[in-house]
Amino acid sequence: MVQPGSYVPTEYLPILVIMVVSVIFGIVTLMVGNLFRIRRPYPEKLVAYESGNPPVGEAREKFSVRYYIIAMLFVVFDVEAVFLYPWAIVYDKIGFYALIEMIIFIVILVIGYIYAWRKDAFKWG
Repeated sequence: MVQPGSYVPTEYLPILVIMVVSVIFGIVTLMVGNLFRIRRPYPEKLVAYESGNPPVGEAREKFSVRYYIIAMLFVVFDVEAVFLYPWAIVYDKIGFYALIEMIIFIVILVIGYIYAWRKDAFKWG
């Protein structure tokens, strides 16, 4: 019989060993890389990389809210357009009722598009 407080779960020992070996391997790899890496800093190498373009402006400038609005509108209209494809594939099986539903769906999309257009949500600048 096992006494309370004396039970050691040996089933978890392999997991503990893997965790310890992983941490030690990570630390040793970083230390070896730091010791043997070649260091040749020069001004062009120390400049922030922006897809091959020279950096412009501050690195921590805030994006305009308009950027996020355009991104959200793109996602919304893109996802809604994805719903049209499966509907078109099975249109001949679902009938006239589905046609009316899709017309209502597209009308709601167009109303949302016109609303966003009137609010100048698609203007970048």
